[in-house]
Amino acid sequence: MNNPNHTYRLIFTWLILLSLPSVLMAQKVSKVGTTAADFLQIGAGSRAIAMGGAYVAVANDVSSLRWNPAGAANISGTELLASHSAWVADLDFNFLGVVMSFEGFGNVGVSLTMLSVPEMLVRTEEFQDGNGEFFDAADLAFGVTYANSVGQRFKVGGTFKVIHQRIWHTSAQNFAFDLGTQFKTDFLDGMIIGASITNFGGKMKMSGRDLRTFVDPDPISQGNNDRVPVNLETDEWSLPVNFQFGISFMPINERLHKATIAIDALHPSSNYESINVGAEYGYMDQVFIRAGYQSLFLEDSENGFNSGLGIHRTLSNGLKGKLSYSYKSMGRLGSVHGLTLEIGL
Repeated sequence: MNNPNHTYRLIFTWLILLSLPSVLMAQKVSKVGTTAADFLQIGAGSRAIAMGGAYVAVANDVSSLRWNPAGAANISGTELLASHSAWVADLDFNFLGVVMSFEGFGNVGVSLTMLSVPEMLVRTEEFQDGNGEFFDAADLAFGVTYANSVGQRFKVGGTFKVIHQRIWHTSAQNFAFDLGTQFKTDFLDGMIIGASITNFGGKMKMSGRDLRTFVDPDPISQGNNDRVPVNLETDEWSLPVNFQFGISFMPINERLHKATIAIDALHPSSNYESINVGAEYGYMDQVFIRAGYQSLFLEDSENGFNSGLGIHRTLSNGLKGKLSYSYKSMGRLGSVHGLTLEIGL
């Protein structure tokens, strides 16, 4: 019989080796705004957001489908999560997820991430107040996750997701993978080490009928066809790959009082490195206060202090309900409020 300790060491080593190239290639020039599908970088779940996004080692609920797929292995039974944030500039961000546990097989999760723009008037040079038509834009990612425990301390997970972006009649689509691990140590009364690499996949390229236009191939000549149909060519853009490594531990772990501290280091392909820190205090496993700071040491970042509250209750029919609120500071862009409901069966 294979030694489970040897197995999870091999998996952990493989994940670290896979992410070494991106870690070693430290960026000297910022690539902000040079990747496609940036909505994939928006955090999901009010608990994680309130803790400043320091969640790769903490992840143990359905929102782990966004942060670290290995965290889905911590779930027993079936859990559902719905999260909504009124994002900046009247954008709506929603995340839906469900994780189901199958004895002897592992855990399977399905997630849907959506960012939508409200309808706006189509304005042209001739009709600057609108031509009577409306357009909108939407981003969507559908993911399928598998997570399992290898031994008692090591968890591993992976997600395959399909990504779609649309602006009116123009769209782009591709697929990507997430990989993650969590390892519970003997240090600090069970400190957890987590690592994930997200959005590893192909490039996105917009195409569609909105890129069709008419040109005059020889404007200095008269009598020729001045409305030759052509399609505008767009560039390909990489996905926002992110490597995140973190630790979490509980300095207080008693029946009435519990406290969790988490620290994450981020190495994104679209920006410089930064650090997220977060903390959570729980009373009787029912009332929770959370706070964190996102993007420490990152220059010109609009991220900052986050906070939030959570209430956990077991209902009379055996259902477990979790309601969480988060406040996220966005600097000059204002603030974002989020609400998350999670139900355990």
